[in-house]
Amino acid sequence: MRFAGIIALAALLTAGAVRAADIPQDQRRSGYSFMTPDTRAMQDDDTANPGMLWVLDGEALWKRKVGTADKACADCHGEARATMKGVAARYPAFDKALGRPVDLEQRINLCRTNHQQASPLPYESRGLLALTALVAQQSRGIAIETGAAPQLEPFLAKGRELFMQRQGQLNLGCTNCHDDNWDKRLAGSAITQAHPTGYPLYRLEWQSLGSLQRRLRACITGIRAQAYDYGAPELVELELYLMSRARGMLVEAPAVRP
Repeated sequence: MRFAGIIALAALLTAGAVRAADIPQDQRRSGYSFMTPDTRAMQDDDTANPGMLWVLDGEALWKRKVGTADKACADCHGEARATMKGVAARYPAFDKALGRPVDLEQRINLCRTNHQQASPLPYESRGLLALTALVAQQSRGIAIETGAAPQLEPFLAKGRELFMQRQGQLNLGCTNCHDDNWDKRLAGSAITQAHPTGYPLYRLEWQSLGSLQRRLRACITGIRAQAYDYGAPELVELELYLMSRARGMLVEAPAVRP
């Protein structure tokens, strides 16, 4: 975030009392509703949506044999359009073997290491984003149901705590923007309600597809706090909370945002 943007953020959030109040369920909106008509049109048209380029790459990778096991994703899971339908709407999900939640990117890498005997793909790499986009796109139009499992309750609580926690030199929490000041503008951009319905998504600012963790790390850096490493438990817990509070909203992946 540029210096002017940081000053604007501080001014916006100190203009009145900070309530840190949850948004009522019937007032919750997708980030899509805050976008300009041009951005919405880009997302709605698969021939214009840049994120679909990663989906196409994901289709090729899905069928490619890798690792010492010489297996492709399709060898276990078959056609992604059939077997992956609704999967992304349930992530992050609890992993019994690890005893903690994992997000969709981590699940893909666990499959690579455990079943394909291949190296995990780096976070934000073209390959990992492509496979994630392919899987997520199969849940487009399906209601998010993340967070229902009882095993997730302590991790949900940690994610919510992090969402509410003030941190960094600006002493702000996620809630101060996305609960208390949504539908206002910051440096010309709309402040949304932080419902991650479209990830991985294409940001015009990035000129690339990116994961939810990339966006979270950018926000944390923007309030001048130390960002967690990719894959850190704190980021997965925050993902879990954000997805669970979007429960019932429809998956839009790959979405387009400014």
